[in-house]
Amino acid sequence: MTDPITSRDAGVDRDAGNEAVRRIKKILKSSPRIVNGGEELGNIGGFSGFFRPFLKGMDDPLLVASTDGVGTKLLLALENNRLEGVGQDLVAMCVNDLIVCGARPLFFLDYIATAKLQPDEIETIVGSINKACVESDCLLIGGECAEMPGMYAPGHTDLAGFAVGVVDRQKLIDGTSVQAGDIVIGIASSGLHSNGFSLVRKLIEEKGWTCDMTLPGCDNVFLDLALEPTKLYVQTLMDLIEEVGTGPDGIKACSHITGGGLIENVPRVIPDHLGVTITAGSWHEHAIFGLIREGAQLSDDHMYRTFNCGIGLVVIVGKDVGDRVETLLQEYGETANRIGEIVARPKTQPSLIIA
Repeated sequence: MTDPITSRDAGVDRDAGNEAVRRIKKILKSSPRIVNGGEELGNIGGFSGFFRPFLKGMDDPLLVASTDGVGTKLLLALENNRLEGVGQDLVAMCVNDLIVCGARPLFFLDYIATAKLQPDEIETIVGSINKACVESDCLLIGGECAEMPGMYAPGHTDLAGFAVGVVDRQKLIDGTSVQAGDIVIGIASSGLHSNGFSLVRKLIEEKGWTCDMTLPGCDNVFLDLALEPTKLYVQTLMDLIEEVGTGPDGIKACSHITGGGLIENVPRVIPDHLGVTITAGSWHEHAIFGLIREGAQLSDDHMYRTFNCGIGLVVIVGKDVGDRVETLLQEYGETANRIGEIVARPKTQPSLIIA
């Protein structure tokens, strides 16, 4: 009689999976299970997550959903055993997309897929996810860890996230009140965030860049700069909305600068008959962008279409509240600059011009 072929023989370790779940439960139990937007109900580790929203004061609540991943930044983190920031990247890519319409994040779900499940790795990633959720006043209410040898190469892991938020329809930021003469305020990014890493990894390969090399004027080495987690803008924007409101007399439009950079993301939130002029050099550009620009010999257009180039979030407001918004952002600890203006756009003119 031949020996049985088990799941472990096929590369699936259920004991490791159970250990990872035990550690995840410990992480979640150590953090608050109630946030401003609601509370978690049910047991951690069940088949589904439960969330009871607090909708007081909302006349017409709208649920808003966003999903995203970390992209090939994760490969650089895996190759260097630097996973402590990728959970924040995952959360930020989702919740920053929610808040630009005025939605307050409520809860978050993650999906971790890997060739071989390592409890230490899962614990680091989920710990980072949960920390970012706490900072975003959002609850991590569940997720999935999938061990799939054959689907993923040895040593490879992938992440996906899903976030849900809520906004009162009358406070929705939808860009409909944007008009020529409005000003564009850029809020600084923390670095590359989670976009353009396929090009970055190509440059590392072809230019022989090392993770410990230094950049002019920087204390941190290249790897630290490249893996700096995506900035969370939730608290900043929620506080700003509370102070100045939304619509014609407050925040008219807002854009998260991700893949597509300034060139593709800002026009998404304004009416088609309008355009944007951005003043190059009106904000600080991190040294790592200069390194990439020079190393790849990229045109300005390609840079502004691929990377955030130092601007992680854009807020569009009327001139009458512009100064107040800039002052508030500085009080919140943000680096913010008036970087452009909304203009009337002839059909033959690009929707965004950087000059």
